[in-house]
Amino acid sequence: MSEVSSNRQNRGGLKLLIFILVCIAAGVAYVMFAKQGEKSAQAAAPNTPPPPVAEVITIQPEKVRIWTSFSGRLSAVDRADIKPLVGGELQQVLFTDGQLVEKNELLFVIDPRPYKAALASAEAQLASAKSKATLAKDELARTEKLVRDKLVSDSVFDAAKNENQVAIAAIREAESAVSQAKLNLNYCYIRAPFAGRLSRAELTVGNIIETTPSAPVLTTIVANDRFYAEFDVDEQTYIKMMRNTEKEHTMPVDMTLAADESVVYHGDIYSLDNRLDIASGTIRARAIFDNKDGALTPGMYANVKVGSPDKQDALLIPSRAIGTNQNKKFVFVINDENQAVYQEVVLGGHHQDKRIVLSGLKAGDKVVVNGLSHIRPNMVVSPKAVAETDAPVSEK
Repeated sequence: MSEVSSNRQNRGGLKLLIFILVCIAAGVAYVMFAKQGEKSAQAAAPNTPPPPVAEVITIQPEKVRIWTSFSGRLSAVDRADIKPLVGGELQQVLFTDGQLVEKNELLFVIDPRPYKAALASAEAQLASAKSKATLAKDELARTEKLVRDKLVSDSVFDAAKNENQVAIAAIREAESAVSQAKLNLNYCYIRAPFAGRLSRAELTVGNIIETTPSAPVLTTIVANDRFYAEFDVDEQTYIKMMRNTEKEHTMPVDMTLAADESVVYHGDIYSLDNRLDIASGTIRARAIFDNKDGALTPGMYANVKVGSPDKQDALLIPSRAIGTNQNKKFVFVINDENQAVYQEVVLGGHHQDKRIVLSGLKAGDKVVVNGLSHIRPNMVVSPKAVAETDAPVSEK
């Protein structure tokens, strides 16, 4: 029995030893696995991308002139249809199509010979009337003396007096005929009423012109030194203009052509219409511009911007900081946790490469200005402050 007991004790000790060895092996394997996992985690750590860098600016109010944009069309300050005032054969056309002319420059000549003859006849009639008037005056003087001497009756004196008055009236009539004949002769020489650019000659030499209510247009001329830009102003802008009546002519107006925005023309408000169009809620305005490069012509489409009389405080953001979500505009604002927060904004007009913010932002907000396509709402970013002068210029 002692041997059996001893064998059982030996087997129990062996099992305990085996158990202890298994526990030790399991502990060693766990430690080795933990260290291997830690090494794997450390090796994988460099593959995790850091937060993206976001260039931001801190917006503050700026003194700017607020501009309002309109679409308009150019019209001539002076325009005239040149029509004949006397009839006859067209003898000369003294300009080329599209020519620039000065005021009173000769354009057409209508055959003046009939009108020279008419003038000579009128002058002869005037000379005859003056001669008759001299005779009537002398006769009146003699009759007046005879009446005082009681040698003729009063009726003879009255007749002489009447003849003298008729002779004076005949002189006036003849002088009027001479003036009309001179005027008709002058109408034979058609001149430019003002300086400008001509269209083409509608009639050529040899045509017979008749002076009727439907007389033909020989050509047209438009003044070329200045032009109106006519555009419709909304009611709100009109009220602002009228409440700054004393500043109306200090409101700057800039214009570019719709077909070419490379040249900016500077002008002033010239006039406002006297009534509001109830259908559109707008009123017609006119601005006047100098044709500084000679490129303007009536009928051109124009983009007109009207500036406020005084500069105002406004928040501005670069155009590149603005995103579009369907019909809404938004920006990303960096909060205290460096998260890019989606923020809808309402924008006003343009100022250089920036947009005026009407609502949605406040002074001191940090707005992302670059890399919007790589940022998602509430994403953690690494903000980098940039000066606006260092930021790249956005495309217009």
